[in-house]
Amino acid sequence: MATVELRFSALPEHVRTARLVAAAVARRAGVDESVLDEVRLAVGEACSRAVGLHQHGDGGGAVRVALIDQEKRFVIEVGDGAGSLSELAASGGESGEGPEVSDDALGLAVITGLVEDVEVGRDDDGGLIRMSWPVNPA
Repeated sequence: MATVELRFSALPEHVRTARLVAAAVARRAGVDESVLDEVRLAVGEACSRAVGLHQHGDGGGAVRVALIDQEKRFVIEVGDGAGSLSELAASGGESGEGPEVSDDALGLAVITGLVEDVEVGRDDDGGLIRMSWPVNPA
C-alpha cells in the first residue's frame, strides 16, 4: 500500500495543486480514465471546504490530503485540521447560521454526488472526508 501525503496552508490557491496531484496519483494507481474528472472535482470540493472552514474560524492548522493506493481501491482522505466542533462553534463556524453553512452543505452534496464511497467524519485534528474509487487490475 503506497501513500502520498500533502499538507498545505489553508489558502484557495493551493486547492488547484491538490486536485492536479490527486488526479496524477489516481491515474498511476489504476483508477479508470473515465472517472479522473470526478476525482479531481471531489478533491477540489473537499479541499475548498477545508479552506473555507479555516477562513471562517481561527484554524491555524494545515489542510491534509492523503492519497492511498490499496490493492483494489484508491482512497483519498482530506482533513481540515480546523479543530474540534466546540472550537469551531466558539469561533463562529458550524453554528448553523450564515452563508458558510449553506456553502458547506452544498460542497458535501457535490462530493456525495460525485463519489459512491464517501464518509464524512472527524479525527483528532478536525473534520475528515474519506473517498474511494475502484482501481483496474494491473
